[in-house]
Amino acid sequence: MGGRDVKSGQELGGVPSRVRDPERAEKIVSAAAELFAERGYHTVSLADIGQASGIVGSGIYRHFESKHAVLLAIVENPMIDLLERSDRIVDEHTDSVTTLRQLIKTQIDFCLDSRNVVLLYRQESHFLQDEHARRIRRLQRRYVENWIATQLELRPELDDATARTLVHSCIGAIQSVLTFDSGLSRTDLELTLVSMAERLLAADHTPRAHRNGS
Repeated sequence: MGGRDVKSGQELGGVPSRVRDPERAEKIVSAAAELFAERGYHTVSLADIGQASGIVGSGIYRHFESKHAVLLAIVENPMIDLLERSDRIVDEHTDSVTTLRQLIKTQIDFCLDSRNVVLLYRQESHFLQDEHARRIRRLQRRYVENWIATQLELRPELDDATARTLVHSCIGAIQSVLTFDSGLSRTDLELTLVSMAERLLAADHTPRAHRNGS
C-alpha cells in the first residue's frame, strides 16, 4: 500500500516514500487527522494541513506524495501497530483467558487513544484507492483472526460462525462509545467496556435444535 510507516521508515505497498524527517511527518499526520475528523477529508487542503502542522503546504510534498498519501498514513500505520500488538499478545501468552483479556484491553486503548483515526476510517475510508482499501481490510482480517483463534481455544464448543459473530460484535460494541459522550471517566469507561466485552464473548450459544429438544 502506498505511503510509509513514518515510525519505522518502512515503505508500504511499493509507492516511493518521501519521508525525510519522521518527527515532521508525524506532525503532519496528527494535524491532518484532526482536520479530516473535524471538517471531512474532501474539504481540507494541503495548505490547511501545512498551516496546522507549522509548515507551508508545498512542504508536505517532501514527506508525502499527495493528500491521499496522508490519509493512508493516518489509517494504515495505527492498524499495523494494532495488529503487531495483537500478534505479540498471542505469542507471549499461553493462557487463552489472559490472551483474550489483553486483546480486549488493547482494543479499548486503541479506540480511546486513537478516536480520530477510528472515526476517520469509518467516515472517510471511501476516499482510499481500491488497492489501499483492500490492504487495510487484510490487516483488519488478520487482527480479527487473532481474536477468533483465542475465542475458539477458550470456547471450543463454538462453531466458527458463532465465534466470528461474537468477536465482531464485541469489537463493534467497544467502538460504539466513540459516537457519543458517555460522561464517564477514562477509568470507569475502561472498566465498563472490559466487563461488557467479557460478558458478550461469554454469551450463551445453544444450537436451535437443542433448544427445541430435537
